[in-house]
Amino acid sequence: MSLRLLTSLRSSNLAKKSWGASATYASRAVSQASALPDIDASQLKFTNNPNPSTPPPSATLKFGHTFTDHMLTVPWSVTSGWGVPEIIPYGPLQLEPSCTVLHYAQTIFEGMKAYRHHNGTITLFRPDMNMKRMNNSAERIALPNFNGQQLLQLIKELIRLDKHWIPSEPGHSLYVRPTMIGTQKAIGVGPPSEALLFVICSPVGPYYPNGFKPISLYGTTEYVRASPGGTGAFKLGVNYAPGILPQKAAAKLGYQQNLWLHGPEHLLTEVGTMNMFVVFKPRMELVTPPLDGMILPGITRDSVLALAREHATGKYKVPGLPEKIVVSERPVSMREVKEASKSGKLVELFGAGTAAVISPVDKIGYLGEDVLIPTGEDGMGPLSKPIWRN
Repeated sequence: MSLRLLTSLRSSNLAKKSWGASATYASRAVSQASALPDIDASQLKFTNNPNPSTPPPSATLKFGHTFTDHMLTVPWSVTSGWGVPEIIPYGPLQLEPSCTVLHYAQTIFEGMKAYRHHNGTITLFRPDMNMKRMNNSAERIALPNFNGQQLLQLIKELIRLDKHWIPSEPGHSLYVRPTMIGTQKAIGVGPPSEALLFVICSPVGPYYPNGFKPISLYGTTEYVRASPGGTGAFKLGVNYAPGILPQKAAAKLGYQQNLWLHGPEHLLTEVGTMNMFVVFKPRMELVTPPLDGMILPGITRDSVLALAREHATGKYKVPGLPEKIVVSERPVSMREVKEASKSGKLVELFGAGTAAVISPVDKIGYLGEDVLIPTGEDGMGPLSKPIWRN
């Protein structure tokens, strides 16, 4: 069995896209600018789980509820840098109640997937970009940076050890969750003097096991997910808990997710926890909001744009995509979407993220009425379906 890193889709050029506002952090997000030790995969220590579990049948998997036998931990301190990485049995963390993560939400995380192929090969989808984004997030809340390539080597070892947990059925994968938390044992707002980086893994099935089912969105004008100069462009734990109450409010109104709007123009930003795409005709324009500092630079978002752009320029033709498409990163308002829906110029709208990959939308509740979104017979649209297949 081999484990290789799938760091691009069709060519190395796809991994070189701009990350917008967060790019200012990227040049500094390789390792800490000090003489302290960085993460060193060659120091890895193993402790095998003495009571390994049997992976459950794939048909019974519920996203994020089942975990493999082992986890990876790497401690950090301001005086000694990154410590010895260890792969240990999956289990509770020992934290003191004064730890900064419990009081000030000093936590970041990533989400990535490992796939098993018919020939036994296991691939990670563009994990280099997850490492880059995680370092950007760490910098934003004064957590320590790290060597992303060394962490990837450690993650590969963890996956190798628990490779039998990766389902073999189509559409299934191993969800990998790297996380970093501030663990300083003191109450007080400031950069933590101690931190812990850990990685857990969870076997998951397809997000839509019975086929794609379009979701309904509530275009919320009551709540705001992010604002200019804030933390919307970073994958921080603090960005997610405030979305739970608006999600409950949307569900009470009969909608499955929030469509986050911004400003007096009600500009579309994100769909729930996913990036957002909309398609207009007659030009077959694929539009997504620009990375303006409020929007998370999603790896799936970048991949959708890369495939569409390569198709548009003729570098790589995506089977099933319309011959001529236009790819735009520009602001799009609810007024534009509503008018396009009424005039028949709206082709489709969908979310894109690691968990669902592509999530089609069939309506948006907005200011007391439903804006209808076209969907195909199988729930997907003429651009989202071929992009998802690729």
